[in-house]
Amino acid sequence: QVQLQESGPGLVKPSQTLSLTCTVSGGSITTNYYYWSWIRQPPGKGLEWIGWIKYSGGTDYSPSLKSRASISRDTSKNQFTLQLSSVTPEDTAVYYCAREPGLDTSTMSGYYDYWGQGTQVTVSS
Repeated sequence: QVQLQESGPGLVKPSQTLSLTCTVSGGSITTNYYYWSWIRQPPGKGLEWIGWIKYSGGTDYSPSLKSRASISRDTSKNQFTLQLSSVTPEDTAVYYCAREPGLDTSTMSGYYDYWGQGTQVTVSS
């Protein structure tokens, strides 16, 4: 059974960098062909995909967040990390990490099979 657990500060000041870590157990983040995503849900709004890091270490980001988001990984700890710079109150949200299976080296399945429980991040001075 794969489990994902988000961790990080619940309160970040405007203009600072938000940093969250997702710790994965029950499966390796380097196993073919999984994609490891960060997704958020602002209060009263729908889910927003932020970006992913895939099994090979490649990354992709939402165009709207690409200039501020960075996803990296520590394979020795089986963790992947989101950094979001220059945050504003509009970045206040519940942040989730999730796994999306891939069908091969270039095709994603389009669904998430495992999610973390989510962590609330509030941006406020």
